[in-house]
Amino acid sequence: MSSPAVSIVVPIYNEFDNLTALVDRIDAAMRAQPLSYELIAVDDGSKDDSARLLLELASTRPWLRPVILARNYGQSSALQAGFDRVQGKYVVTLDADLQNEPDDIPLLLNRLETDASVDMVSGWRKDRQDAAISRKLPSKIANRLISNATGVQLHDYGCALKAYRRHIIDRIHLYGELHRFIPSLARDAGARITEVPVRHHARTAGVSKYGIDRTFRVILDLILMVFLMRYRQRPLHAFGGLGLWLATPGFLILAYLFVIKLMGESIGGRPLLIVGVMLVLMGMTFVAAGLIGEMLTRVYYESGGGRQYYADEYRIDSTGETPQMVRVEVPRAAAATAA
Repeated sequence: MSSPAVSIVVPIYNEFDNLTALVDRIDAAMRAQPLSYELIAVDDGSKDDSARLLLELASTRPWLRPVILARNYGQSSALQAGFDRVQGKYVVTLDADLQNEPDDIPLLLNRLETDASVDMVSGWRKDRQDAAISRKLPSKIANRLISNATGVQLHDYGCALKAYRRHIIDRIHLYGELHRFIPSLARDAGARITEVPVRHHARTAGVSKYGIDRTFRVILDLILMVFLMRYRQRPLHAFGGLGLWLATPGFLILAYLFVIKLMGESIGGRPLLIVGVMLVLMGMTFVAAGLIGEMLTRVYYESGGGRQYYADEYRIDSTGETPQMVRVEVPRAAAATAA
């Protein structure tokens, strides 16, 4: 049996009331376009009967592949479980709450099929149907903050409806709550990203899993994301730089106190002495942490645990009116070995 051209990954958590309609609408949308497909539905430890219903639906739909996680691991782990099982050359993600429009999937796929310069198409919920204060406002703030911090300018990081070329998915790994930063991870893996407006619907069944409290988690995850993108291979520049900024004023304070000590003044009871010593100790601690990070990074990469870079192979296609660079598809195993 040949592999499908498109793998659709949907993480599911307590969406029993939406599942049947979701599966049927995805099927209808994909039948309207020429590419073969599979739907990988990942149940993330649902407490309702979502897992059982998935198995029932799959019994009459060979293109539906249920994946049942042992417990609730979170959306990032659920997506990664789906990514680990994809077979298609294109990968599509969307939420199970039917707020994303399945009929927009062919729109994203068509962009990948017709535009070789794009590796990822991100949906933009331009007319978002959510509460203004609790959902839309925090989302706008987060989108602006993430775009400025990571350099990947998108209107809507939170839209789950996205389409990727397979080699980009093979290069990224999700854990924690990094699903919010997939565009940044994809750019770090060499993806060329575009954004297209997609439809969005108000939730009609089930309960939202998101609230305004996630804004604080986004800020913490953003700090991690910026560190990974900028300093993953050179942690000494991050920790050592901060250490020098702390230690330098500390050394200057101690030098000043040393001079006035030579001039006969007492410095033992001065709070400035404690400040100078603390700044120097903190600075040296950060430098030491950076050196340890450098050693761990060296061990990690030299032992084959990670890739320092990603490379694509291209050829010139002269069949059209204008010669174009076309990416050469490398088998998954061969690509992993080469990288």
